[in-house]
Amino acid sequence: MLHAHPDDECLITGGSIAKLAADGHRVVLVVATDGRHGEVPADLAPGETLIDRRRRELHASADVLGIQRVEWLNYADSGMTGWPQNAAPDAFINADVEVAAGRFAAIVREEMVAGARVGVCTYDWHGNYGHPDHLMVHKVGHRGAELAGVAEIYQCTLNRDFYVRTIAMAKQAGMNVDWDPEAPADDGNPMGEPESVITHHVDVREHRHTKRAAIACHASQVTDSSFFLEMSDEMFALAFSTEWFIRVGAKAPDTRGSLFDD
Repeated sequence: MLHAHPDDECLITGGSIAKLAADGHRVVLVVATDGRHGEVPADLAPGETLIDRRRRELHASADVLGIQRVEWLNYADSGMTGWPQNAAPDAFINADVEVAAGRFAAIVREEMVAGARVGVCTYDWHGNYGHPDHLMVHKVGHRGAELAGVAEIYQCTLNRDFYVRTIAMAKQAGMNVDWDPEAPADDGNPMGEPESVITHHVDVREHRHTKRAAIACHASQVTDSSFFLEMSDEMFALAFSTEWFIRVGAKAPDTRGSLFDD
């Protein structure tokens, strides 16, 4: 799997990773950036950087999820849309796609053991919500798979229709929910993808506690982690017991429950 930042692995695909690992599959995580523009915690030790902390948190999360190998492409975090950091020469979004894809492909090739089934997981066409680094992951992931000769490509996404239905139910129950999944996200498009293009609906209910434990490993990123950790188990199960993917070239809509369902 290719992810943009430390913590994306569990927020977007944590349940699926835990499920794959529990089913005996080898999961390799490649992280594109160092996450240097995340939240800076107040308890950094003398000489410790945010990059140091987030690397340790990522490896702790990987251990919880059952990831067997972690690699870093070591690009600089590009920051959010419109930030001055977007212009940094070492920012991931300014990398040469061919070079970055080549580095990713080299890792993929190392995992291509004779007879083994290999799939590459990247992001949907607009990176779920238009984050600059997520958009780049989509490009690099697809090109890297092509260079490595991997035809089985999955795009992790968010089921926009599911969240529209869920929020409507919450409002009917009297809850005050100030979020519209159909509103423009960072790139002007609504979050995720419609259900009509999704091919895999992975049930991760049995692994939701593992997913939450992995999220908790990223304690420095309070804004990202607290939202998931403060809700009740019932609400977490309702909102995050399914993860969604689009297999490139597969017929949609579909409701396959495992990434390797044929």
